[in-house]
Amino acid sequence: EPTPRSVPVIWKYREMRPLVLRAAELVSPEEAARRVVALINPGNRDTSACVGNLYTGIQIMLPGEAATAHRHASSALRFIMEGEGAYTVVDGEKMTLHARDLVLTPNGTWHDHGNEGTSGPTIWQDGLDIPLVNVLEANYFELYADGRQTPSRPVDASYAEYGGTALLPATERWTKPYSPLLKYPWEPTYEALQRLAQRSAGSPYDGILMEYVNPRTGGPIMATMGASIQLLRPGEHTRAHRHIGNIVYQCAKGRGYSIIGGQRFDWEEKDIFVVPTWYWHEHANLSDTEDAVLFSFNDLPTMKALALYREEAYVDNGGYQPVEARELAGVGAV
Repeated sequence: EPTPRSVPVIWKYREMRPLVLRAAELVSPEEAARRVVALINPGNRDTSACVGNLYTGIQIMLPGEAATAHRHASSALRFIMEGEGAYTVVDGEKMTLHARDLVLTPNGTWHDHGNEGTSGPTIWQDGLDIPLVNVLEANYFELYADGRQTPSRPVDASYAEYGGTALLPATERWTKPYSPLLKYPWEPTYEALQRLAQRSAGSPYDGILMEYVNPRTGGPIMATMGASIQLLRPGEHTRAHRHIGNIVYQCAKGRGYSIIGGQRFDWEEKDIFVVPTWYWHEHANLSDTEDAVLFSFNDLPTMKALALYREEAYVDNGGYQPVEARELAGVGAV
């Protein structure tokens, strides 16, 4: 069976945040356009991966700072952890960033960041497929000739066109291999989770699980990486299962714990933890009154495209059984 080199691990935000703030003191924007504290899996230290062939790190931008534009073969996403006033520009579209928003910078797209706020730093989690693209010897990096992009579209234009409705622009023919919707705001995402929780029992393995999708295809947001958001009701404890594919979690709301490969990991808001491929895992909400919400990104689109994906449920007698499609009822789309 699969024997991953990566191991389960958790990075506590209360321990990581001082290091991120220290990075902003030690390194100026002129010395390094991006200041990121990379999270490296202790079972696989010879790569930049946090788990499998996925990379994650915590990036900081102070008020008044701006980063130069570049593009690369790796696909990237950002899940905002704290701060107000920052923005990202992707291929001419400027997007404002707020806590718990998901923003995409797909492979080959020009992107730069800035912080126009005044109250403090903006900090976010980066997620990339750098290790995979490096293994495939397909990566490249290119600087934008003018340093920073001049936005050519209205602010948050893609959300105005594609977000929050089942109606799509009739005149646009999107042919690129990633979602035309580049920003998935937190408020409508959480509302969608709550609506689904009112009418569905959800998945016994993941609670109320919803996938961030390409609105044109209903498929994953990018060719190599997917992203999900899940709600655990008060006191909920899911059943254990395992699958081919690596997952990086961040607690977006609440507190709880996950049992991964027989080891318990307690998490609270902004903590990051990983489930390596083929590890048994289950989740629990420690609150009896409040929801817990987990954001995650994964390499499942790659595994499924290569016909490698499989999933099994744990049973009490120590055995396992295939997960049936009917047991995954409750999975929705954002």
